[in-house]
Amino acid sequence: MKIACLGWGSLIWKPGILPVRRPWRRDGPDLPIDFAREGDGGELAAVLCDSAPVARVMWALLDVRCVEAARELLRRREQIPSSQPRSVGSVEGCANRYEYSAVIARWARAMRLDAVVWTALPPRIFGENGRAPTIEEALAHIRELPEERRRHAEFYTRSAPMFIATPMRRALEETFGWWPNDNAVPNLRTRLGAPQPGSSRRRVEQ
Repeated sequence: MKIACLGWGSLIWKPGILPVRRPWRRDGPDLPIDFAREGDGGELAAVLCDSAPVARVMWALLDVRCVEAARELLRRREQIPSSQPRSVGSVEGCANRYEYSAVIARWARAMRLDAVVWTALPPRIFGENGRAPTIEEALAHIRELPEERRRHAEFYTRSAPMFIATPMRRALEETFGWWPNDNAVPNLRTRLGAPQPGSSRRRVEQ
């Protein structure tokens, strides 16, 4: 089976136990991504977020034999409890059980992939799952972090791919000087053709 994993955050520069066949490719589906989840390490993690602009995300093939193995390895890499199975998204064939799975399934068919997995953790702020932070809340969260956790949050934000070009990122850059570092995948200079099959929103120019 050809099984892919989508990426828009630390999986790209630190896949850990996830058996990624590098390099990561730039022609993934168009999805709304933002720094909208208060991470366990203090960072504002990039996650799927309804209010975010759409950007073309990245993807890579995995060295696994079945989608169940891909889901389990991604769950372990993301340190998601086994009691939260819906925090790992997947599509296989025509099965669409997750938010955005229809868009991802259409893209997967166009790319002739058998299955796709992705991190499906929701936005979170101040411990409240399902709620994306406002810019003011996000800045307040960062200001309250102890030094070590703040350094971790800075590294995460600066390493995130530049296709996450949102008002939240601009606020973090302009307020704290957290400009992209050498890990950050740069924007493309030209569009990668028309938006991918299934995209329903205006895509951020790259």
